[in-house]
Amino acid sequence: MIVSITNTELENVKLIKPSIFEDHRGTFVEIYNEDEYNKNGINIRFVRDDISTSSKHVLRGIHYDDCTWKLVQCMYGKFYLVVIDMRKNSPTYLKWISFILSSENRYQVLIPPCFGNGHLVLSDYCIFHYKMSHYYQPQNERVLRWDDPKANIFWPIKNPILSIKDSTAQIIE
Repeated sequence: MIVSITNTELENVKLIKPSIFEDHRGTFVEIYNEDEYNKNGINIRFVRDDISTSSKHVLRGIHYDDCTWKLVQCMYGKFYLVVIDMRKNSPTYLKWISFILSSENRYQVLIPPCFGNGHLVLSDYCIFHYKMSHYYQPQNERVLRWDDPKANIFWPIKNPILSIKDSTAQIIE
């Protein structure tokens, strides 16, 4: 069950807080229920679930395309998530927001198409889970350099661990 869905200052980017049941045995969280999401105005058909694992100070992203909705959450550990508007004709073009997602708070973030996302692992180890509305099409994926000066994104560390793709991404001209 969803406790709350909060609209953010970026169009259609939503912070979702699920209900967490806790007792002496541990916790239980329903991470997705299509009827519950539909009742709350999130009528997206997800076709893929992916998981990535990373260690502390790994930064993945910023990746985006023009067709995929993503519902992201932290299954284990803690990470700093950035979402940035990459729609050139938008009044919030290059505006970004950040969230801390963890296995403790169980927050989820809904990210629309044309919004980039990247995450930096804050814990020793992290499991990142995301549902996607489209199948992966590498020819449509775009990458924004994590430290692009025009985006001016704040990251909690200065020298993250990056993939070759992320470290060689172009900056905005």
